[in-house]
Amino acid sequence: MKMDNVVTKTLLDIDKHIDALVKQIELLSYVNPLNIEEEKARFFSSKYLTDPVFNYPSIDFDRFKLHRKLFESDLESIEDAEISKLYEDIIYQYSGLIQCIETVGTDKKFYYNCLHCFGTPTENDVENAKFILHFEDEDKGIPKFQPKYSAAEAEVFFKNFSENYDFSYRIKHSDKISAIAMVLNNIKTLVLNTNHTYSDNEIAVLTNHEIGVHMVTTMNGLLHPLKIFSHGFPNNEETQEGLAVFAEYMSNNLTIKRLKELAYRVIAVDSLAKGYSFSRTFRLLHNQYDLDREEAFYITVRVHRGGGFTKDYLYLTGLKKVYDYYHSGKDLSLLLTGKVSLEYVDDIESLITKGLAVPAKHITDAYAENKNTNKKVDFILRSLK
Repeated sequence: MKMDNVVTKTLLDIDKHIDALVKQIELLSYVNPLNIEEEKARFFSSKYLTDPVFNYPSIDFDRFKLHRKLFESDLESIEDAEISKLYEDIIYQYSGLIQCIETVGTDKKFYYNCLHCFGTPTENDVENAKFILHFEDEDKGIPKFQPKYSAAEAEVFFKNFSENYDFSYRIKHSDKISAIAMVLNNIKTLVLNTNHTYSDNEIAVLTNHEIGVHMVTTMNGLLHPLKIFSHGFPNNEETQEGLAVFAEYMSNNLTIKRLKELAYRVIAVDSLAKGYSFSRTFRLLHNQYDLDREEAFYITVRVHRGGGFTKDYLYLTGLKKVYDYYHSGKDLSLLLTGKVSLEYVDDIESLITKGLAVPAKHITDAYAENKNTNKKVDFILRSLK
């Protein structure tokens, strides 16, 4: 049932007020160190004993004022109890992200704020990661795993892949990110890491992951009357990363090697909870798990940046949840409507019914057909607890 014009206008005014405040809250813009490569050289030359000292971008907004104005939002005037509760959850979510941003680089403060926003692995999550690590990798000598493309060369593949979609976005190159590629939602931009040489498999994974899901949900999120679909529902990171890795699976590009990478991230985040330093997490991955030192370093950076960024364990938990959701016969398109969460599927359907949201226009190509032929990957995903 559609909402009446007066109620809708009140809600849209509140949504617009929140939108104006939170446009600057892109955590990844602040948590990526500016001096990764310099500190990597120093760390390696110290024989993995001296923890890196990372520098971060400066914060260009008044954090206190932003908090205050956020909580001034007049949620009491939203007559629909379900929508009012949703916005309450969202304001607390945004407030938590502001606290994360304002404490980047302060070690424990940032870590505790991340715990509040993203949580930390459970015993089950750690057991799932260790289960995955028992499996043999694919042969690294296979041509598709060989590094061969610069960021500039890789860009061509992303552009070609994006011709399947009816939207446009910017592509930037950077040597200041810890990921090999990422989407910045607030500025509709794909960032490619100039320090990385991409393999054919990585191109296939990243096009489906970054464009097929992250850019798709960015663009879908902009089509709604309500801007919360663009800025993000609570816990959207787990669902969004789960969807993105699931696109790798559906397009037959999810490998044991990739699953193990996600498992190592869980192990690394768990080491934070145990109080490990950067160097100790690195040595756990490199010495105990025999992970190549370059891979071990970048996974450790991802997890220890800012002072302890726990988000990375959510890729594996999100993948399992989306895998089970799909195999139970449910509609994935609802999860592509924006930066939304599995926990709020009923709210999304309700908002569409009330004329406050629209069905997803852009649909992930990989979801059209399950092309996965890797029986071992299926066995692993079914077996996760």
